Amino acid sequence: MLKVAVLLSGGKDSLYSLYIAQQYGWHITHVISILSPPDSWMFHGVNSHLIPDIAKHIDIPFLMATTCGEKEKELSDLKHLLSGIDVDGVVSGAIASEYQRTRIEGIGEELDMKTFMPLWHKNQETLLFDLVDSGFRSIIVSVSADGLGENWLGKEIDYTCIKELVALHETHGVNVTGEGGEYETLVVDCPLYHHSLIIEGGKKIWNRDSGVFLIPKISFE
Repeated sequence: MLKVAVLLSGGKDSLYSLYIAQQYGWHITHVISILSPPDSWMFHGVNSHLIPDIAKHIDIPFLMATTCGEKEKELSDLKHLLSGIDVDGVVSGAIASEYQRTRIEGIGEELDMKTFMPLWHKNQETLLFDLVDSGFRSIIVSVSADGLGENWLGKEIDYTCIKELVALHETHGVNVTGEGGEYETLVVDCPLYHHSLIIEGGKKIWNRDSGVFLIPKISFE
């Protein structure tokens, strides 16, 4: 059986990739995360302090390291973390980012690990519908693109939201899945969780044309 580690950010793409890896029947030995600042080139930074709590509720061993978020140098932190575990490969949630794909594949080559990206180049509208149909409830926790205003912070990605994102893609060029950094998400419920996630004390912060939904604490039902 293939042994893999899965990169975990708490967002829809990483958790859905973990879910798919489970459906493949792979043995997921670890979920791993890099705690990074919000301006990281490689890793999600918004609400990343919540990842350890999320990891506790999916019953898979969890490893985490921190990074300063400096471009390219932050990759060495991921490489160091992966080098300490015995796996055949690493799974990531990259969909269309060549930057993410090439960097992860480069680390895999250096460590003699396979790299798997189950969502790579999937039709983005179909991917979001499949995500919802699979029982994933995700909310938007950051926005940074024309057409995405403050009212999008905290919005759940459901069928109506997906149609709105498709329309924004046509009018403003917004990437439907947020792969270009247009938005980031937090999964509040999915088949991987034993209980639904409860947000405690979330706060919206808006700055001219971008914003974040900061969540200081979560609990589970």
